Amino acid sequence: MTWLAHLNARLTAIVLVLARLCLAGLGIIVAYGVVMRYAFNNEPPYVEQLALLLVISVSMFGAAAVAHDAGHIGLDSLVNRLPAVVRHWIARLVALSTLSFALVILYGAWEMSKSTYDNQIPTLGISEAWRYLPLIIAGGLIALFSIDRMLRRMPTPEQE
Repeated sequence: MTWLAHLNARLTAIVLVLARLCLAGLGIIVAYGVVMRYAFNNEPPYVEQLALLLVISVSMFGAAAVAHDAGHIGLDSLVNRLPAVVRHWIARLVALSTLSFALVILYGAWEMSKSTYDNQIPTLGISEAWRYLPLIIAGGLIALFSIDRMLRRMPTPEQE
């Protein structure tokens, strides 16, 4: 196992723990909001914004973990019928497309966080830039995982 593969495995474990914690927090905050709204007719104003931030975090951290394991949705029935050389190049194209997508997410989220840094989420009292932090983290991780896949994990046509 190369140092990059080892690093990626550790990062995936960390991001999965973060996703689980965010999911648990989401369940707690939504349950709290529902009880406060319907039982006491007094929902705190921060519940909706905090839940939104947690949903973004869960989905992006989960997407990064899935990208590491290549657990994305694939249409393999046609690809598996192709010759090994063609399958090899399709796998490379998928990894390159994933890397490109991750870099677009990373760049876009970074630019949005810079442009919204001075704005504040009123009910939470924090910068709007916090909304883009999970996207920046996930975009960077997906890019790193894609590079690892292209360098190490993809078999050559002779190995298939």
